[in-house]
Amino acid sequence: MTPPVLHVDDTVETAVRTLVESELSALPVLDERERFAGVFGEREFMEALFPGYLGQLKSAAFLRHSIDDALEKRDTCRTERVRDHMNTEHVEVGPDHSDLQVAEIFLHHRVLIVPVVDDGRVVGLIARREFFRELAQKFLRS
Repeated sequence: MTPPVLHVDDTVETAVRTLVESELSALPVLDERERFAGVFGEREFMEALFPGYLGQLKSAAFLRHSIDDALEKRDTCRTERVRDHMNTEHVEVGPDHSDLQVAEIFLHHRVLIVPVVDDGRVVGLIARREFFRELAQKFLRS
């Protein structure tokens, strides 16, 4: 089964709705030719929503604004395009991937999903949460 996907021209609002409905933490983004272009997920949404300097701070404790204030001030991000906020680091595997290859990716990259890509097309998706559950179950059975 092919996972749900986003497109580079989708709005941030559409992307967030699709993420929430999918119950996944991130989704692959396709370009105009339906080829894998990047990933948009929880982190990319928060980066679109909050001011850029927030990610640079060691602590935001001195900022006393409520989340509602931030949402109101950045409401314009609703209509911005996914292409402007997606992660374009191509961390992916082919259909013949090994579990060790996937483990290495999750250990060395800050990704929540790994798209399975065959000739530029997304044919599957490995969620870190599900990978962990399978790994933990195997560990606990041994």
